[in-house]
Amino acid sequence: MSFLIPAAFAADAAPAAGAPAGTGFEWVFLVGFLVIFYLMIWRPQAKRAKEQKNLLGGLQKGDEVVTSGGIAGKIVKVSDDFVVIEVSDTVELKIQKLAIAATLPKGTLKAI
Repeated sequence: MSFLIPAAFAADAAPAAGAPAGTGFEWVFLVGFLVIFYLMIWRPQAKRAKEQKNLLGGLQKGDEVVTSGGIAGKIVKVSDDFVVIEVSDTVELKIQKLAIAATLPKGTLKAI
């Protein structure tokens, strides 16, 4: 049955020659990977965060907004962390500023 299992002669083999130590070729791949990581992940995420910060910083009374949950309304009151939006004539909701996803052009709520 031993004819089905070949003998391992790796211990008797001569050691293989290593790659040259000072080529720097692996650094090219590392730098390329970091550039791709920056361009595809880091930069767009920072751009979105900056746009969101500008959106939240510029909220004023009377702006029409949409929350991340899909609720559309008009801003009635703005404080540091919270915003009161008017959903209908008799309904006002107090939500966090961070929950606001976008602002709408004026008159959009009347057209809905």
